[in-house]
Amino acid sequence: MIHILALLGVLSISFSAILVRLASVSPVTATFYRAVYAVPVLAAAWAIRHARDRRSRAERWLALASGFILALDLNVWHASIALIGAGLGTVIANVQVVFVALAAWILYDERPTSRTVAITAAVLLGVALTSGLARHDAYGSSPAAGAGLGVVAGVCYAAFLLVFRAANQSLAPTSGPLLDATIGTAVGALLCAPLDPHFQIAPTWPAHLWLVLLALMSQVVGWLLIATALPRLPAVETSIMLLVQPVFTVVWGLLVFAERLSAIQWTGSVLVLGGVATLSAGRAAITTRMTSGER
Repeated sequence: MIHILALLGVLSISFSAILVRLASVSPVTATFYRAVYAVPVLAAAWAIRHARDRRSRAERWLALASGFILALDLNVWHASIALIGAGLGTVIANVQVVFVALAAWILYDERPTSRTVAITAAVLLGVALTSGLARHDAYGSSPAAGAGLGVVAGVCYAAFLLVFRAANQSLAPTSGPLLDATIGTAVGALLCAPLDPHFQIAPTWPAHLWLVLLALMSQVVGWLLIATALPRLPAVETSIMLLVQPVFTVVWGLLVFAERLSAIQWTGSVLVLGGVATLSAGRAAITTRMTSGER
């Protein structure tokens, strides 16, 4: 049953980038409404179990702060999707695993092994290849810039994971910290709105149909299912489950938007995903608690 829940959660999350492209709104607009439409549903879910939420006030504020970081991450990620496509944008964003490992080294003195260093180098090489190396057959309106923004998004998402984990030391029901983080995401998006000249506060049709689906499928259903299931799975199975998500997104991108990658970009994608899966399997469950690309 746990495996089914995890797979359903991963499947829901895999449509995130597709729905962002279908909405065809500015990066900050997509971030803002993904959070706003999710808040009432998460609030209802939290109300049912709020008696079990014994987090301190400091933890609640920390969860809110993690949402600010998530807003920055999503803004950058949405911009990368516009430049390099839904599939590659999702693949590259998975490099957050590398930055979580780097943070663990700096903050917790978890020194990487030579094997980890070699895998990290392979992942970074994969990112370079996904940019298309300025070849004429590379997919994307600006693949090099898109790949660069994808890496920045990975850094931001790694920071979000670390802060969000610190905000949930009490192991409260998932809906509580997720609600606080989602509220923080909405506020963070509003703070970033002046930097987005195409930000739209007024709902438009059919863009907001896709944004409602984005909020419900990714921010609510996907996150709740994954956060419930993955901590109960062995680390190796967790890495495999998480690897399915970007693979699904690449397939959806090909089917929905005809995102046909060049041979070099395919090679880079395989290197990134293979390296991320290996790093995820080799690390403790805390680094994969929230996912390797769960957006």
